[in-house]
Amino acid sequence: MQTSVFFLTFAQNSTNFIRFRNSYMINTFVGNLGHFFVILAFVSAIIAVFGYFKATNSTNNLNISLNNGLGDANDSVTKSWFKFSRTAFYVHSGAVLGIIGALFYIIYAHKYEYFYAYDHSSNQLPVYYMISCFWEGQEGSFLLWIFWNVLLGLILIKTNKTWEAPVMTIFAAVQLFLVSMILGVVFFDTLKIGSSPFILTRDVLDIPVYNPVLKGVYNANFVPTDGQGLNLLLQNYWMVIHPPTLFLGFALTLVPFAFAMAGLWQKRLTEWIRPALAWSLLGCTILGVGILMGAYWAYETLNFGGYWNWDPVENAVYVPWLVQVGAIHTLLTGRKSSASLKTAIILTVTTFLLILYSTFLTRSGVLGNGSVHSFTDLGLSGQLLVYLMFFIVASIAIMIVRFKHIKSDEKELKIYSQEFWTLVSAIILCLAGFQIINGTSMPVYSKIGEAFGFVVSLAPMSPKDYSAFQMWFMLAIVLVSGFGQYFWWKKIAVEKPQWSVFVIPLVITLVLASAVIIYSEETNFGYMALVVGGILAIVLNGNILIKLLKTNYKLSGGALAHIGIALMLLGVLYSAGYSKVISLNTTGLVLSSNPDAPKDFNKDNQLLWLDEPTQMADYQLTYKGIYIEADNFPDYIKQSDVVYSVDKYKMIALKNIDFDGKNYFKKGDTMRTVPENIYYRVEYRQKNGKIFSLYPRVQDNSAMGQSPASPDILRKWNKDLYTHVSAIYPDLSEEPDWSKTEEFTVAEKDTFFLNDFVAICEAIEPVKKGEIMQLTANEVAVKARIKIYAKNQRQYVLNPTFILRQTDGMVARPADILPELGVKITFLNIDTQKRKFTFGVNTRQKDYIVMSATEKPLINLLWIGSLVLVAGFILAIKRRFYEFKKLGDKDTETT
Repeated sequence: MQTSVFFLTFAQNSTNFIRFRNSYMINTFVGNLGHFFVILAFVSAIIAVFGYFKATNSTNNLNISLNNGLGDANDSVTKSWFKFSRTAFYVHSGAVLGIIGALFYIIYAHKYEYFYAYDHSSNQLPVYYMISCFWEGQEGSFLLWIFWNVLLGLILIKTNKTWEAPVMTIFAAVQLFLVSMILGVVFFDTLKIGSSPFILTRDVLDIPVYNPVLKGVYNANFVPTDGQGLNLLLQNYWMVIHPPTLFLGFALTLVPFAFAMAGLWQKRLTEWIRPALAWSLLGCTILGVGILMGAYWAYETLNFGGYWNWDPVENAVYVPWLVQVGAIHTLLTGRKSSASLKTAIILTVTTFLLILYSTFLTRSGVLGNGSVHSFTDLGLSGQLLVYLMFFIVASIAIMIVRFKHIKSDEKELKIYSQEFWTLVSAIILCLAGFQIINGTSMPVYSKIGEAFGFVVSLAPMSPKDYSAFQMWFMLAIVLVSGFGQYFWWKKIAVEKPQWSVFVIPLVITLVLASAVIIYSEETNFGYMALVVGGILAIVLNGNILIKLLKTNYKLSGGALAHIGIALMLLGVLYSAGYSKVISLNTTGLVLSSNPDAPKDFNKDNQLLWLDEPTQMADYQLTYKGIYIEADNFPDYIKQSDVVYSVDKYKMIALKNIDFDGKNYFKKGDTMRTVPENIYYRVEYRQKNGKIFSLYPRVQDNSAMGQSPASPDILRKWNKDLYTHVSAIYPDLSEEPDWSKTEEFTVAEKDTFFLNDFVAICEAIEPVKKGEIMQLTANEVAVKARIKIYAKNQRQYVLNPTFILRQTDGMVARPADILPELGVKITFLNIDTQKRKFTFGVNTRQKDYIVMSATEKPLINLLWIGSLVLVAGFILAIKRRFYEFKKLGDKDTETT
């Protein structure tokens, strides 16, 4: 244990000062090496674009020569260009790995002379969160995207020989633009291209030690000894796997885009569909999984009460996924219908362009404070806009030129044809996406208006506006998914529709839906329509699924995915539409007068005093105090059972720490903790006597401030109990407002009154070795045992301590605080002759929390539906990649 806690408070408050006093020699080698790899990646991407462009033209010339009986010379030239291009891309790939290695070393080795490490990392972060540090910043996330493109490019070189040249030309061009975003070059002090992850801290921070004017303080080689740390909300296991999954989804949208552009470029107008379809399915699955991961992270980390809040950045990623799903539907019939083919091309290209647009929205700063996910503007908005406009203009130009070569359909689309239903599906999905992206782009419209001299201020749509529209789009989607499967699998005759096949499914649907609606006591027409639509989609697709499983399960991916969508719809409907607030405030107290508080804050939140039971719905709730976590301990530890050491990441046990009969820490042991995470234990007691506790969390970081409260969730098969803290006292960022000190001089066994409480000085005892702290040989200490009787008939004991250092007579008086009553007692003095003891008493408001609790019924349908959706996509992916490997670019199509 530490020698004394006398200077503990000073040491903890001086941490930031101390860490800026140390200085080391700056290690510039790894940064220079990283810069070299960035430049090498950029130059090699240019060479790869040029080489693959020449290889594409050389291949076209070779085909012409072979058709004329000549080709040896051209064949040699073509092989040379391919070898040259591949070498350039391999060098590019190695350079990208070099950038990643250099940046991760800077983070892992705590090289705080580099601003990226200082701004995103800290000494105390575990390795798995250091990985999150890598992509927390803009530069690192671009690098993650670049890495996935490199990996996909290497796979395509290996597996797609007939498409390599044109496809890799597109790939290398995209890589060129992406690498430019981390180039970090400034021309003429005004033109900035990219933002380097290897910039030095001294070139960013404006602090006295880096100011050469201050001669006595200036030190160009000064290096901070600790970093700012990772954003508290990102210190979550989902944030370790969600961003790389999402960026892999981003990267995978490039593959079908490249095939589409290559097909148009080389006039192979339908051959590109088969490989593009397989990769589109894979990309759609990965991107969808990434979105779902983000939704689940929000559900268990953020406190807006759900999994989706129509945040602008959420929308900007969700819309490309919707459009990509539409593209997949049209790709299925693109070889049979010119309308489907043109639509497939447009939607495949649009998916990739929307990914670029979402990047612009997220990183340009145009969203301002409208999103909790957006990055700050690094001055790259102009570069991002150029990047976006280049691919928009190039894509539109090549489509205009090539669309005239696509022959029109000889027959009109019939309502019962496969092509008609895939087009209808795509149209609905795109309309849903347009409504979302239009509402999200309101700030962009404002910026455009300002550029033309108009004063415009448009904010993104509210969540309620999005939900009002999307509810009906979702209903249309599930209905089309159900009926479309019947038409797709020809359950309805083409020439003479057999509508009778729908009778039995409709009857089953109406029976089930009626039972659900009656049980739910629902009267809202919209909700009833969604229930009917969701159940109908499950019944129709379920019927198809059963028959396909009997014949060939490999064909059942579409039906399974559609069932997943319907289950997700019902899960969203019931968990959001039938969500029930159980923390209703029936006291009449105004819990908040803040005009920025949510509209129903005072109605939907419950006030809980520390250690005082309160009835709430079917539960009796008791706020049991503040708890913290410790490494290698399976539960939470009450904060009063430990004391922090000088190192704020370590704490000392004041008593034995046990769990389930097993001792984990003995009194005096040192434990490692995460001081930013503070848990508020709420005990729930049910009518049947069962007791459970939830631990909603608040995070507090001196560098970043206090984050929104994170909920704790009790999960049951039919509902979730979702609890989070809305307000706390005392506030973590403020010192409690104590009353003026009142002094009491008493002897042992004397009684005195603290406001409405009765207190007895039961005993004055010497502090034993190992208690509270380890005393040195020249220190002596005594503690008082003061028993307080509260109104609720409970008894509490406080132990204020008096420490004397015999060598110089210095005195320390650690106070003891009773948060349940808002009382602090300090051992002020000892009169040894009269055997009297003086205590200082301060009072304040009792500890309390304001909390919200909500029941979310049938939310598991959402998560189960997500898994079913992904399973359907996986079956479809497996089938399409097998077909592509087996059939290659043949124009045959199977269902």
